[in-house]
Amino acid sequence: MTISIREYEDISKITDRFEDDEITPILLGLFGEAGSVMTSVKKLKRESTAFIGFENSVIDELGDTFWYFAALVRRLDFSMEELLGKVVTDGPNSRGFQPTDDPARPFASVRETNVEACDMADALLRLGETTTALFKAAEVGEAIQESDLLGFLGAYFQVVASAEISFNRVLTSNAEKIKDRFVPPVLEDMPDFDASFPEPEQLPREFAIEMRERENGKVYLRWRGVFIGDPLTDNIREEDWFRYHDVIHFAHAAILHWSPTIRSLLKQKRKSRPDFDEGEDGGRGTVVEEGLAAWVFSKAKDLDYFDGHDKISIDILKGIKDFVRGYEVESCPASLWEKALIEGYAVFRQVRDNKGGIIIGDRTKRTIEYRPLED
Repeated sequence: MTISIREYEDISKITDRFEDDEITPILLGLFGEAGSVMTSVKKLKRESTAFIGFENSVIDELGDTFWYFAALVRRLDFSMEELLGKVVTDGPNSRGFQPTDDPARPFASVRETNVEACDMADALLRLGETTTALFKAAEVGEAIQESDLLGFLGAYFQVVASAEISFNRVLTSNAEKIKDRFVPPVLEDMPDFDASFPEPEQLPREFAIEMRERENGKVYLRWRGVFIGDPLTDNIREEDWFRYHDVIHFAHAAILHWSPTIRSLLKQKRKSRPDFDEGEDGGRGTVVEEGLAAWVFSKAKDLDYFDGHDKISIDILKGIKDFVRGYEVESCPASLWEKALIEGYAVFRQVRDNKGGIIIGDRTKRTIEYRPLED
């Protein structure tokens, strides 16, 4: 598929949370992302084939860099299309058409930039210089000129050309990323992974799980009056309340409609479809979820278990998406994962503070809540 500059600008504007008159944070972001591009290339030089995913990493960083540039151009009241028009030329190839993957737009006209590929080190140095020039102009109170913006664009496209990366891939990838991360999900449109399966194979639409810590320090789960799973301890020398982490699995089940761990606990695997029984609900899927929960828990520990947070770090969300690649839950947007973690850890903290509680999950509403134990 392709995306036009105007379409990209519309998407990026929706996700721009800075004030209209804020320039310095935008320039700092641009400076940081340009530096991240250089870091990715440095890793390639240093680690060669050991740096897996180099191309995707550079595409990601170039996309974030262009997002900040678009935000800057918007605040300076320049036209992005006019600026881009000044770094392209009407060469012989510009008269042709490029086929696209978009049925509604089968062709895109080809334009050539005025820049050519060069030694990558030289391209990166120029990108750093032109980014610094933008920052210095604002720092001394001078107005950023069109020539400054064009200088940056020229350097930017020189990096794109030298890395042999499609600019369309940069834009479409970044557009998908920011929609995935920042646009709130329409819950009714989110996937329900077991809706087509018999009810006994579905995760329960509503559930109330009792979690109680006993005098021996172990945590027990009970559902419908029956104990489920094994009693848990922290399994670490310094107490960190990991024994309550099943709350997070219940948040996955209620909000994401996904949890191989909970399916196993409640004996609700999708056995009518062998491919789902093995490829989604089997041992590896459970290990992936347990590993993911432990990894996120290690991050949450350093952030007071997300107490007072209404956002989750993009780095954590990106790590999650990498973790679950290849499984059905990868179709859930980052914003839905964020909801699951924020709400899940809110219940976790209440369970921790009260040494137990009732975890209330509602898959229809995609919510998880806490209720005190009934002694």
